[in-house]
Amino acid sequence: MSPTNPQVANHTFLKGMYEDDYFPDRVVDRGKAILLRLCERIEAEQPPDLTALYALTEAATEEFNALEAEFEAAGSEIETVARDVIAEDFWFVASAYGFAQADMEELVAAREW
Repeated sequence: MSPTNPQVANHTFLKGMYEDDYFPDRVVDRGKAILLRLCERIEAEQPPDLTALYALTEAATEEFNALEAEFEAAGSEIETVARDVIAEDFWFVASAYGFAQADMEELVAAREW
C-alpha cells in the first residue's frame, strides 16, 4: 500500500541526502522506505492526537537508529546534515497529516543520532 495523501505523494523524501554523495543512495532508499511506512501507518491508524502520533514516530525513529549501522558500513553516518534532513521530513509528515503543531524534536525524541 502506498500513501494516498497528495502532499506525501508529491514530496521528495530525504532530498538533501540524495543530493550529497556522502550518503549512499541504497541506504538513503531504506530511510525513505521508513518514512513511507510511517505515512502508511498514520493513514491506517489515524492517530487522534499528538501522543498517538509520537508513538508512531518513535517506532520510525528507532528504525532509523538501526539504519545507522548500515550508513557506517558504507563509510557514512547520520551526521548533522542528515539529522536535520531526517527531522525535517518527520515534521513534514506530521504536518501533511494535520499535526503542524507537532514539536520536531519530540517527533524524533528516540533518536540515537
